[in-house]
Amino acid sequence: MIRVLECRYVTGYTVWLRFNDGVEGELNLEGELEGEVFDALRDLQVFRSVSLHPELHTIVWPNGADFAPEFLHDCMQDAAQPGVAAERPGLPSGGKSSGKNAAGGSVQPLGRAAR
Repeated sequence: MIRVLECRYVTGYTVWLRFNDGVEGELNLEGELEGEVFDALRDLQVFRSVSLHPELHTIVWPNGADFAPEFLHDCMQDAAQPGVAAERPGLPSGGKSSGKNAAGGSVQPLGRAAR
């Protein structure tokens, strides 16, 4: 089971993450901030309030927005391999969506298909 162990705000819409399998690095989430719950995160003051949820083991924001740790891990690995995101079928502009938030509830950002 993939878990986020550490997170830090870096700059803009970029966070630094460390996962329980040793993967770590910076991840720009600007392209993932679509849909009702994520729109609020476009305000950098709100985005900077990112924190690590101790039970969900992923990043969360005070408005209830979060990303599944597996989704973040996949994004991190895709970022390390240029061209991979563009090859994901069924997702506009190479976008990625887990279709679930970390708590298991359905999160379907507008204009996105779930994997």
